[in-house]
Amino acid sequence: MTTSTTPADHPVRSAPGPFVNPLHAPARKWMRAAFFFAGAAQLITISALTSADPAPNTWAMLLLAAAPAFVVAAAAFTAAPVNLAAAVVAAAVLLAGLVGAAAYTGWFFAPALAALAVGAVKLWRDRDLGPTGAQSDAVPSD
Repeated sequence: MTTSTTPADHPVRSAPGPFVNPLHAPARKWMRAAFFFAGAAQLITISALTSADPAPNTWAMLLLAAAPAFVVAAAAFTAAPVNLAAAVVAAAVLLAGLVGAAAYTGWFFAPALAALAVGAVKLWRDRDLGPTGAQSDAVPSD
């Protein structure tokens, strides 16, 4: 039994890096999870406000009924310079609503806040990565 050591007839292509498609980057996956959690909790809050035994219409309940899915969507689906700022705004909205409505439906937003925090940290760490996931060492020349 002999083995051939001749090169293959066709070149071997390497797999693309993990960040070739920015929507599949790990930070974006966490942001999409935060979007789904915030949307589900927002629907629960709207249901609590319109039920037969409604929760009180406080500022926090109205904030949680109107804003979370939209601001988390801005963090999850916008381009790189905007998404980190949108993530900070979304975290502030979720935290203010969670604290203000903790006695009612505020704690339903805790998973969204946790996923958003992890996604924001990953966005912060990945902001210096190039499109292939490699550290960009390009220093502008003066």
